Amino acid sequence: MTVRIGSGEFTYEPLAEWESLPEGMRLIECPGVAVDANDQLYVMTRNTENPVLVFNREGDLLRQFGKGIFSARTHGIVVAPDGSIFCVDDGTHTITKFTPEGELLMTIGTPNEPAKRWSGEPFNRPTHVAISAKTGDIFITDGYGNARVHKYSADGTHIKSWGEPGIDAGQFNLPHNVVIDDNELVYVAERENHRVQIFDVDGNTVGMWNNIFRPDGMAIGPDGNFYICELNLGDTDYPPGMGHRVSVLSPEGKLLARAGDLMEGEDPGKFIAPHGIAVDSHGDIYIGEVAFTIRGRHMDPPRELKSLKKLRRVA
Repeated sequence: MTVRIGSGEFTYEPLAEWESLPEGMRLIECPGVAVDANDQLYVMTRNTENPVLVFNREGDLLRQFGKGIFSARTHGIVVAPDGSIFCVDDGTHTITKFTPEGELLMTIGTPNEPAKRWSGEPFNRPTHVAISAKTGDIFITDGYGNARVHKYSADGTHIKSWGEPGIDAGQFNLPHNVVIDDNELVYVAERENHRVQIFDVDGNTVGMWNNIFRPDGMAIGPDGNFYICELNLGDTDYPPGMGHRVSVLSPEGKLLARAGDLMEGEDPGKFIAPHGIAVDSHGDIYIGEVAFTIRGRHMDPPRELKSLKKLRRVA
């Protein structure tokens, strides 16, 4: 039986099997996904043997890169407006820029030399990155060991930082993801405060969306809407409907649809730990999950769970 999730014009068919991998290749899990202008999907894994994989829409593996550069704590990946690829590694405390073919162009941060925890200085376990189409400026959420957003120029020069630990406007409790729209508004998914904060490019607060359960993955689709992953608590004894789903919000922050199941799972239409998200020109959604971290490593024996999923838009 074909499974459908979502509602209205945001109705999707979860594809049980989509990607084709060489025999023996493991993902471990997929913290980040990103789509380029040609609908090629860049997948960040937590397998140091094949950290970045590139697929076409049909799921054929085109190339891979990044071996020897990343730790096992990769965290996010973004296709910049110019087509370059930015990756975030909270294990090495760095942000790296690549060509689409995988040539390393720039590293921001000193590998394996974190700033002092909660110092506000870059970086202590950064989480994500966004690049302005207008200026090329780079916005980085510095989230696990800091509570900051850092702004850099296109050449990697630090411009300014903002934020501190807290729950008030302009403060953060695990800034986990960041995107920037065509109006130069910066949206920060703040996981542990269950909200998205909106800033101008100078760090002034201009808005806030609440009532989003632990938002961690976030992308602006070609339709201008916001696609947000909501992560569960990681506990096996949590209430149903808390996380493990995807929410679609309008540019004004209005909830348009939700996709997922009340309970977690590997089956089509269910999620365990959605963490990274991307939307292609057809409206199809790609989701990378940290299912091993949240669930698989606690199993007896530990096992890899499905962590890369595609939702084909049908309405």
